[in-house]
Amino acid sequence: MAKVLVIAELTEDGVRKATLSAISFAAQAAGGTGGSFDVLSIGAAATGAASKLASYGAGKVLTATVDGGYVGERYAATIAAAVKNGAYDVVACCATAYGKDLLPRVAVKLEAGIASDIVGLNVDGGTLKYRRSMYAGNVLGTLTLSTALQAVSVRQSEFEPAAESGGASAVEAVDVVDDAVASRIRFVGVDVVKSERPELTEADVVVSGGRALKSAENFTNVLEPLVDALDAAMGASRAACDAGYVPNDLQVGQTGKVVAPKLYLAVGISGAIQHLAGMKGSKTIVAINKDKEAPIAQVADYFLVSDLFEAVPALTEAVKAAKAG
Repeated sequence: MAKVLVIAELTEDGVRKATLSAISFAAQAAGGTGGSFDVLSIGAAATGAASKLASYGAGKVLTATVDGGYVGERYAATIAAAVKNGAYDVVACCATAYGKDLLPRVAVKLEAGIASDIVGLNVDGGTLKYRRSMYAGNVLGTLTLSTALQAVSVRQSEFEPAAESGGASAVEAVDVVDDAVASRIRFVGVDVVKSERPELTEADVVVSGGRALKSAENFTNVLEPLVDALDAAMGASRAACDAGYVPNDLQVGQTGKVVAPKLYLAVGISGAIQHLAGMKGSKTIVAINKDKEAPIAQVADYFLVSDLFEAVPALTEAVKAAKAG
């Protein structure tokens, strides 16, 4: 019987959608072993987010109000204490930048084995077996952890967001634990790139551009009108980011962000293996490229062999006309 604690990731506006993927994992792990799961809401907005988190079927929602901004060392000490006090077997979160920074700190304090960025879960005779992507997604490996406590981060694109259960979990406050290391660290601030477009990792539609767009101006004048016509998020290949056409936070790929939208439209992207690792889980993949031998053709559901500077404006007008009609 696995008892799982999910670490919620909060924003100024509430709960980040990625948390729902971690809850989905927890429900699967608990259900497969006859166990249960709780959620820990931690941060300055912990109490306010608890009411939202209480509707996803957790046994209870724990709250730890930590003011002063995110300091991983302070959060880790509080989470480790909550895990020990609650006799949990697994502590889980989503493999976002937040989770990748925080979970290893928690694992060290708990002396827990860690399975990071998992893409799947099997339960075999009560044993949790985690699937991980390796070699840029060309190989899937299965691993088990032999430690008494386990720390797991899940890839958001591989676990469907949990749905509200209709019930309301009990809410319980836990103590915030001071940490000697955290006392020597001061939170200065965070610069967030804000956009009216959907969040790249959470969007239903993503339009990504590659180096073939040739300039930042072409991203603005050619690609962005299509992005906005489709109410999509904008992404880019590493080559386009390295060339300075767009900011690095738009990079999709093995060393960028992993996405799995309902529709992924790749414009002028050849499809290097590192890029494919970040988007090949998309439900429908459409590619526009004048090279019919481009590697992305191997994963595309629809492949248009065309000059993007002709095809994209035509597609943009067609989308606008369809929406107007």
